Amino acid sequence: MDSSQQGRLAAWQAWSILGLLSLIWGTSYVLIKWGLIYFPPIQVAGIRLGVSALAFSPILLRELRKTKQEQLPLLFLVGIMGTGLPAFLFPAAQEYVSSSLAGILNSLTPLFTLSLGIVFFNTSFTWTKTFGILIGLVGAICLFAFGEDAGLGGKWTYGLLIVLACLCYASSSNIVGFKLQNLNGLTISAVSFSLVGIPVLLYLLLGTDFISTLQTQPEAWKGVGYISVLALFSTVLAGIIFFQLIQWTSPVFGSTVSYLVPAVAMGWGALDGEVIAIVHFAGMGLILAGVYLSKN
Repeated sequence: MDSSQQGRLAAWQAWSILGLLSLIWGTSYVLIKWGLIYFPPIQVAGIRLGVSALAFSPILLRELRKTKQEQLPLLFLVGIMGTGLPAFLFPAAQEYVSSSLAGILNSLTPLFTLSLGIVFFNTSFTWTKTFGILIGLVGAICLFAFGEDAGLGGKWTYGLLIVLACLCYASSSNIVGFKLQNLNGLTISAVSFSLVGIPVLLYLLLGTDFISTLQTQPEAWKGVGYISVLALFSTVLAGIIFFQLIQWTSPVFGSTVSYLVPAVAMGWGALDGEVIAIVHFAGMGLILAGVYLSKN
């Protein structure tokens, strides 16, 4: 893609893609919540990663041939940080954290993406960006300080699991944006997801009671359905689109999807009976203001 195409993409196509990603990813938190009705967190993660690996299996060998051997460690790291660890961290957190709050806290990702970029990838530094990062962190602290009202359910430490997941996403974005520019989004997704998803799928089938749960609890198939939708759309489809987007633009621009995701997540949370409090809007406003300032 030449520079003029990149310009057109950044002008309107990139924002359209961000809008689509926000709808997909904003719905993921309530799908995790519904999956947890039927399965424990480790199995929710296992189903999500396993279905993702199966979805890529028809094209895995073809895409694997497009990679160089020295790129495999980076692709494995992208799989671990961009999909593997967050897939376990979010369900573990959402046993105690509302889906609305999970979506709001995920908006910390752009701030972490920029911070890691400055420290490890020579992203330009300005005091405005630093101030933006600090403002965003103040917003997150407000959500933790008023945890009971914000939907932490008295278990504020579980919110830290989502913060850790945001750090994982930020690491993955920077690796893709700065180290894997010569690979397209489909190749990155197929290889990185499979490197992580196949072992996790084997563990799900052989090391847990997942099969017996399906045999003895027919209702559990609903949970499989929710998590499969999560995997196919939020993990597979959105992953391909996102990796390609940050190559066309930048890791920080791609992470701005977090501007819109909280609103979608809060909408789903409200529809599912969650209480949306003033602290949600205050914390989200501070975080997104920080994200805005950090891009100037």
